[in-house]
Amino acid sequence: MIVLADMVEFMKKLARMDVDMSAEERHLFSVGFKNTIGAKRASWRIICSLEQKLTSGDKAGVMIDAYKEKVEDELRKVCNEVLSIIAIHCLPLANSGENVVFFYKMKGDYYRYLAEFSTGTEKKAAADQSLMAYQHAMVVASSELSPAHQVRLGLALNFSVFFYEIMNSHERACQVAKQAFDEALTEINSVGVGVYKDSSLMIQVLKDNLSLWTSELTGGETSKDNDIDMEVSKAMNWCTYEMSLLIDDTFEHESFDNYSNLKYHSEMKYDTYLPPFDTEF
Repeated sequence: MIVLADMVEFMKKLARMDVDMSAEERHLFSVGFKNTIGAKRASWRIICSLEQKLTSGDKAGVMIDAYKEKVEDELRKVCNEVLSIIAIHCLPLANSGENVVFFYKMKGDYYRYLAEFSTGTEKKAAADQSLMAYQHAMVVASSELSPAHQVRLGLALNFSVFFYEIMNSHERACQVAKQAFDEALTEINSVGVGVYKDSSLMIQVLKDNLSLWTSELTGGETSKDNDIDMEVSKAMNWCTYEMSLLIDDTFEHESFDNYSNLKYHSEMKYDTYLPPFDTEF
């Protein structure tokens, strides 16, 4: 059985060999780091949710703050390592439009992860870098990939999450998701049988996000305590999903990789599992 840490180390060595990765190698590189950082991001979300229930300054609160700082340091270390590898070894060797889009998307993702827990100027810098990476990926994707291509759809999906979660621009998030959804619908029947399932599912997820986001913008409010309890429950469920990915990875593509949409979507099956309330690839 391949241990996750071993797979990550192997893929780091492969990336540092300065070769243009195949789709399978790219997938393993992405999934290895995704699962490494995924549990830490889920832990951070749970800590933040619990933090709201504790009295500031009490013993439990001090312990939570210390653990939160530790998790953030670990997140920062992983993100910076991935971003360094992408900048030095992956993007300079990316010869196909698909690989360029994939790695710029991944760059946007990991700067977004930094922006999730950062504050002040550090948060703004990470958000700016994430935005630029996503925008560059979108430009290349528009000219190199079909609107129904799974990498292009995954990019649009994550870019819309960026606007919703990091920029708090709900209207822009809906615009990005709707444009990708509309364009993909016109091309979905032209994709190959091997990727039809993945592309179709991402189209459905874009549709679900649009429905849920627009309903949230016009819907009623819930109590603060109920929101906190729901966030803790959903984050715990997402931890279970991330563990499942370590033992079950059936298809060769990048699966859902974050919890930033924890309040969206419902539990489904993607590959073998879908993260409950999560809609990001």
